[in-house]
Formats: sequence, structure tokens, C-alpha cells
Amino acid sequence: MGHDHAHGSGVQHRGRLATVLGLSLVVLVVEAVVAVVTGSLALLADAGHVLGDSFGIVMALAAITVAQRGGGPGSRRSFGYQRTEILAAGLNGLILIGLAAWVAVSAVRRFGDAPELDGSLVLVAGGIGLLANLVGLLLLRRGSENNLNVRGAYLEVVGDALGSVAVLVSAVIIVWTGWYAADAVASLVIAAMILPRAISLLRDVVEVLLESTPSDVDLVELRDHIVGTEGVKDVHDLHVWTITSGMPVMSAHVVVDDDVTGMDEAHAVLDRLRACLSSHFDVEHSTFQIEPAGHQDSEHHVHH
Repeated sequence: MGHDHAHGSGVQHRGRLATVLGLSLVVLVVEAVVAVVTGSLALLADAGHVLGDSFGIVMALAAITVAQRGGGPGSRRSFGYQRTEILAAGLNGLILIGLAAWVAVSAVRRFGDAPELDGSLVLVAGGIGLLANLVGLLLLRRGSENNLNVRGAYLEVVGDALGSVAVLVSAVIIVWTGWYAADAVASLVIAAMILPRAISLLRDVVEVLLESTPSDVDLVELRDHIVGTEGVKDVHDLHVWTITSGMPVMSAHVVVDDDVTGMDEAHAVLDRLRACLSSHFDVEHSTFQIEPAGHQDSEHHVHH
């Protein structure tokens, strides 16, 4: 069997996540205080959104830390705790859906009795939130491309930034026109932005938990590359799935040519297969079972 280990736990993103968490907590305090002083539902909704996102970042940090533990010799968890980040991302998505529902219901109730607001204070708080979110986006942009929890945090900060824009627009309308219902409208906008992001995150989590083939891996192309490798006659039981974000794995039964009769020849075939995978596919861990022609007929279970 051939193995290639390179676990993408996201530890390299821990410092940036912690910085974004600090910025989020500052925004949370500012928006919550101003929301209480002014009675702005939009600002309170955005503060609640930031609170949910901060919790998501805390879970991401915790998952990255826990993922480094376990997986030693004799461990029941041979991959360690890599999937804790998937569980954390799933919980985060559920929290965001609950938050969106709460904001929407509260906003609808406000339409019948929109209170007067100090739009200038709301404007200042929204500006602080937007500035902090832009900094957070710059910090997390690179990590969002290869780590599910960092991606979740990045999308949350994107939502926070858009929420801050909604707060700013509603504050400007209130200052210029005195139409206080703009605050409730902004709250509904924030709820509408939260929901699709949460659903998208949960969809990704479900794909990982169902061990679906990663969207960027073409099984037909992968099979063609394996069969096209020198010394390989056929392949079956080919599976590709994801342990955690940034860690796709693959297993396959490889039928070799008749002239592959010794360990030296089998070793050469494995080297060529691993070189092929590393050159054309992003597979972190690969396992090959080398078989002679006809061995497949003796197997009890064959999965295509």
C-alpha cells in the first residue's frame, strides 16, 4: 500500500482567526451599546450576527487546536480529531439559521411600531463595524481558499460587512428623511444575507459527512490517469472522499500487468501512481491495493 500524509488542520491560520475574533468582539460591544442607547433593531441584529460569528470563530480555533491531538499508534481515531472542524462548522451553520429567523421575526414586529432613533449614533457604530470587517476580510482571504472553518469565518465577516453597509444606509435614510422604519428594513436585509450563507456552509458540511467525492475531483479523469500508468491494467473500488477541509483521501484496488511479479516491480508501480496523483490531483492521502489479474473475481464485495 502507498500512503501520503499531509494533514491540513488549519493551524497556520490560528493567529489571524484570533485577530479577527478580537476585532469582532470590539464591534460587538460598540454595536450592542449603541443599539441599547438608540433602540436600533438593525444595529442590535448586526450585533447578534457578530456574536454568532464570533462564536463560530471560537469554534474554528477550538477545532484547529483539537485537530492536532489524537491519531497516534493504537488510537481508535486513526485520523486524529480532524473532523472536529466539520462538526464545528455544522453547529455554526445551525446557529446562523436560528439567528436569521430571530432577526426576521423581530423586524416584522417593528413595522407596526417603529421607534424614533438617533441616526447619527447608528451611523458612527455602523462605520466602525464596516472598517473592522474590511480588515478581517483581508486577514482571512487566503485561508478561506483551503480550509472550511476559515472559509466559514470569512463568509461570516463578509456578511458582517454587508450588514454594516445595511446599517449605514438605514442610518443615512433616518438622518435625512426621518423614516424610522428603515431600521426594520435593514434588519430584514441582514436576516436575508445570513440565511443563504448558513445553508451553503451546512451543504458543504453534509457533503463531507456523507463522504461525497470532492467537487474538484473528476473520478472518470482520475480513473483514466490510474489506468494509463505504466504497469497498471485496471482499477476498481475507486473511492475519493474528504476527511476534513484540505484533506482529500483516496483508496483503490489496482490490477497490475502480468509482468509485475515481485516487490521491486510493485514498488515501481506505486511510485508512478503517487507521482501521477501529486502532479494532477490534490489528494493528501492515498491507499492502493495491488492485485494480480483475476483477483477481483474472488472478492466478496466489489464497489464500482
